[in-house]
Amino acid sequence: MQNTAMDKQNNPTILAAIDLGSNSFHMVISHLRDDHFQVVDKLREMVQLRAGLDKRGRLSQAAQDRAITCLERFGQRIKGLPQESVRVVGTNTLRIARNSDSFLKKAKKALGHPIEIVAGEEEARLIYLGVAHTLSFDKTRRLVIDIGGGSTEFIIGESFVGLERESLEMGCVSFSQRFFTDGELSARSMKAAIIAAGTRLRAIQKNYRDIGWSEVIGASGTIRCVAHIVQDKGWAKDGIITVEALDKLIAFMTDGKEMEALPLAGLSAERQSVLPGGVAVLKAAFNQLKIDKMTVSDGALREGLLYDLMGRIRHDDERERAVLAMARRYHVDEAQADHISVMLDQLFDQVV
Repeated sequence: MQNTAMDKQNNPTILAAIDLGSNSFHMVISHLRDDHFQVVDKLREMVQLRAGLDKRGRLSQAAQDRAITCLERFGQRIKGLPQESVRVVGTNTLRIARNSDSFLKKAKKALGHPIEIVAGEEEARLIYLGVAHTLSFDKTRRLVIDIGGGSTEFIIGESFVGLERESLEMGCVSFSQRFFTDGELSARSMKAAIIAAGTRLRAIQKNYRDIGWSEVIGASGTIRCVAHIVQDKGWAKDGIITVEALDKLIAFMTDGKEMEALPLAGLSAERQSVLPGGVAVLKAAFNQLKIDKMTVSDGALREGLLYDLMGRIRHDDERERAVLAMARRYHVDEAQADHISVMLDQLFDQVV
């Protein structure tokens, strides 16, 4: 990273977004120029936080140590940036870990910035925002799917507006741990994983199919990995995942192989261990939502965080617009609401 960019410590156009995912931690630092981001630095580490959850739902010390070491490195890169220029979010694993509060205190100290644990619906909103900004600006209705380590987000939207958002408790790490614990990739275990994911999808499939979409976009590591594999094998091209290519990948993976012996070029050991669960979730989504093909996007949660930060700086926050619209709909006294807001801020400052 160029030192000159980080010397502008008080420049609000230097923004940093950090995504503390269940499988990987991502950080991107960008320079905002003419409403576009120029990437200054980008880091990604496979922390495998979800794999560190024990049977009691607590993060192991080893998983915490991996995470803190990574965050200390991230913290050095953003040292000196003002708080309003950095947004850090934790997702599914930190939502469900029973000891996340104690971990977050150490994590904040290591990083030097506060960490926000976002709900699944907010995670979905940010993912859609990141994907939408990487696509051509039009009113095409899209279904966006993002398979994370512990959850999968499904969003239907048009241009930059999400119309429907859901976050389901299934991901590449959690399903790999549940169905492929012995390292064997059998057709039986893959079928069981696909059925389990399909069962969870039944809660949303009718509503989503009734709303409809014109194209399907996939985001994040698992889907990008699948797209790379099927293209490398010659089963699909142009970054598109077809249902036929996905079926060929599943047949290839479950042909009496073990995860560690999969002959897939460019697949890291960490990604290899969680790929089967992610593939099962993806196949279930294709089945239940009647998907024929999927295009892969470069945008995801961290890009959504950057655009969300830009909106706050430019006073164009989608959440603020929604709150103001509701307040006006129900004839809220805005002057009194502002007065109460100031009082609450003062009370908060006294107890922190």
